[in-house]
Amino acid sequence: MSKTAINHIGFLTPGNYDDNNPYPGLEATLKLLVFGEELGFDSTWVRQRHLEHGISSAGIFLAAASQRTHRIQIGTAVIQIGYESPYRLAEDLSTVDVLSQGRLNVGVSAGAPAHADLLGPLVFDGDWKDYDLSHERVRRFANHLRGDFLGPEDTFIATPFGRQRPRLQPYAKGLIDRLWYGGGSLRSSKWAGQNGFNLMLSNVVVGEGTDNFFEAQFRQLDSFKTNAAHPHKQRVSLGRVIVPTDSADAKTKEKYLNYASSRHERTLKPQGDRRTLFPQDLVGTSEQILEHLFNDPVVAGVGELRLELPYEFKPHEYEQILSDFVAHIAPELGWKNTSKSNQHSTHLQRGQA
Repeated sequence: MSKTAINHIGFLTPGNYDDNNPYPGLEATLKLLVFGEELGFDSTWVRQRHLEHGISSAGIFLAAASQRTHRIQIGTAVIQIGYESPYRLAEDLSTVDVLSQGRLNVGVSAGAPAHADLLGPLVFDGDWKDYDLSHERVRRFANHLRGDFLGPEDTFIATPFGRQRPRLQPYAKGLIDRLWYGGGSLRSSKWAGQNGFNLMLSNVVVGEGTDNFFEAQFRQLDSFKTNAAHPHKQRVSLGRVIVPTDSADAKTKEKYLNYASSRHERTLKPQGDRRTLFPQDLVGTSEQILEHLFNDPVVAGVGELRLELPYEFKPHEYEQILSDFVAHIAPELGWKNTSKSNQHSTHLQRGQA
């Protein structure tokens, strides 16, 4: 059994909605973020996925979330940089960070994005196969956020406010330190470390030299730490699918167990040409889940744990999962709820609004 010292907990939500009426699902997701903040979660994250019944524009969605929440960090997990203009994405996310008063975390990844054959010609308005989809595109995005002035020192532009030195606007000071890379291989983990990114690990890894998920991911974590450019500043967040059943009724427990059973086969051997590995979903009582987490070598090596909520569950089921996690699991991992002293004042502010 490994000792854990989790000091930050977050949750990742898919943002489900009905194809014929998206609003209720997106509104329910915004309410879930508020619910998570009230429980004391330190961060909340959304995926950006295209052509699915989920959040396709993380920046716009989190801009709305920034006005519903007050304390909790908000983040993208992850934006595939291949479909984005690095400069325009930097403008959008800088705006979100300013609106949230410095609470935004930005997770990105490189490589050919999903559905490229369908979306590539539409996103790039023509032939897209010669576009740079490498880590270099991520590096350019990061450089835009640094706020460096453009052009030589004597470069000025005329604006309604007078002459000024040109740089990305709005400049969000500190956002550059809240950039994350979604790493699933040794190469990507090493690159993230060397380039000063924080590392976002999930429940998907590439099996390189092993069929054991935990061994492969621990190697990636070790590679990141070994190659970190700023070892005392760069953070690591670990994602696990965790579904506690403590306060669920019998019918809901059966639903959760059936969900885990439907995904069990993929954990038995590497999947596809890339030899993708998946761990077992953690579904059960808090005691059963804690036993798995205490014996997870990667959990023992990080300080931040991200609960990844399954797709297709109902809002009240997500609330039950988050509540049980905060009440029964997170404290046993070393986490302390530091938001309780702020909750009363938050409720007062809402009552006065």
